[in-house]
Order: sequence, then structure tokens, then C-alpha cells
Amino acid sequence: MNRQKIFIATVFLLLMGTTAGLIIHARAHQKQGRPGVLTRPLAGTHNLRVILPDQLPGFACQIINTQSDMVLRGLPSDTSYGTCYYTATNGFQCSVNVVLMGTDRTSIHKPQFCLTAQGWKIDDAQTTQDKIRLGQPFPYELPVMHLTATKSFESDGQTQVRSGVYVYWYVDEGEFTAVNSLMNWWIARDMLLNGVMDRFAYVAYFAMCEPGQETQTFDRIKALITATVPKFQLVPRTPRGAGS
Repeated sequence: MNRQKIFIATVFLLLMGTTAGLIIHARAHQKQGRPGVLTRPLAGTHNLRVILPDQLPGFACQIINTQSDMVLRGLPSDTSYGTCYYTATNGFQCSVNVVLMGTDRTSIHKPQFCLTAQGWKIDDAQTTQDKIRLGQPFPYELPVMHLTATKSFESDGQTQVRSGVYVYWYVDEGEFTAVNSLMNWWIARDMLLNGVMDRFAYVAYFAMCEPGQETQTFDRIKALITATVPKFQLVPRTPRGAGS
């Protein structure tokens, strides 16, 4: 029995050493992957600006070129961003925010942390994974995570409850998913096998509404995604199953 324990411990240590060696080798020969969203260099920095559409029929578009101090303090310095507020002629408003990682994967995290930190209470029972049908650059289905949350606001001495509809997904130069764990698996796989640090972007659409209007608001967000995503997301480049 003692010999068996020694053998198992030796194999375990060898496996740990091999894994550590692979990780060290991958980091030493690490290459940066390309973004899956449209970008341009940000003057005076090594970062990028994510280019969101600033012209959209039926909408006023307000590009935001700065991030709050809280966001900048909480994320690695090589994180890149893109933010735009869209206001429709019928009054519907939606913010679109893209966070693009650099060499540090901690730029990309689950949005639940940000929402709860801002006072939003997420309805876990209403959290679902959906697919949105896009027609450009060819018909395909975009997987998204769909959250519904509520928050209380004080206005004129009265408390008002508002709902929020939050839709997000992750994309890099070759993959897109709504599942955080799958993104992390792809990052680890490509680092170990190819020495490439995938450059994932986290794309999020958020709109507030009156309680009871969540379904209609989600439909409006889906329409906005259909109109805007083909203008800045570079993936997929070819239909699934087609040659490159």
C-alpha cells in the first residue's frame, strides 16, 4: 500500500510539473490574438478604441469616449472600451458597452458583479440564454445571455422601482458565446496549444423600462442588436461549415 501511495504521489507531481512547464512555455512564447470587434488605435496609448456605429436610422447616437474612475480602477490598464447611447425617436433608450481585454483576462468578468454593485437586483428565475437571428453578413444565430433586474430609485421623495433588461455575450477573432466558462476554456486551450492569448470582448446592451414592460424592451434590444452588430462585430466571417 505504501508503494502504491508513493507511485500515485509521484505520478501526480510529474503531471503537475508537466502542466506547469507547458504553462511557462506558453507564456514565454505568447502571442496576442486579434479582436473580434472593429477597433482603431487610441492616440497616446497602447490601447484601442472599439468603434461602434454613430449613424443609425431612427436613432440619435451619442459616443462616449471616457470611462468612469470606478471602471478604470477596477480593470487592467490595457483594457480597451467602446460605449454608445442610442435614443430612438419613440423614446426608447439603450446603452451599448464593449470591454476588450488586452493581455490580462481579468478585463472580462461576469456582468452580474457590475449590476449588483450598482444596486440592481437580478431575477435569477428570469435569466435565460437566447439566440438572436441576424441577417448580416449572412444569416446566423447569435447566442446571448438575457438578464432581468430591478432597482429602486428616489424621486421627489418617493421610491420608484424600475426594471432593467441586460443582454450580453463574448467574442474574439474566431469564436462567440454567451457562456463565461466556455470562453475561459477557449482561452486556456489556445494558450496551451498555440501560445495565443485570445483577445475577447464582452458586449453588453442595457435598457431600463417600467415593470411589466420587460418583454417589449427585450424585443427592442433585439432589433437594435440586429441593426448594429453587423457594423462592428467581425465574427463570424463565414457561415458555419463553409470553407475559409
